[in-house]
Amino acid sequence: MNSQKRVNITIGSLVKVVQKADQRSGKLTEGVVSKILTNSPTHPHGIKVMLENGVVGRVKEIL
Repeated sequence: MNSQKRVNITIGSLVKVVQKADQRSGKLTEGVVSKILTNSPTHPHGIKVMLENGVVGRVKEIL
């Protein structure tokens, strides 16, 4: 699924995100979406979400 489209991401989805600090290394963090922070329907770098553990990042993979 395309992680650049907001419609593909729902609260409770299992995703992998890249945090701001990890953008250069590309390290992904896995978790469950608790909030969708991007308001626009699409974003070229991925939709920004908050995971249940408080991590904020852009979705790179939807599992």
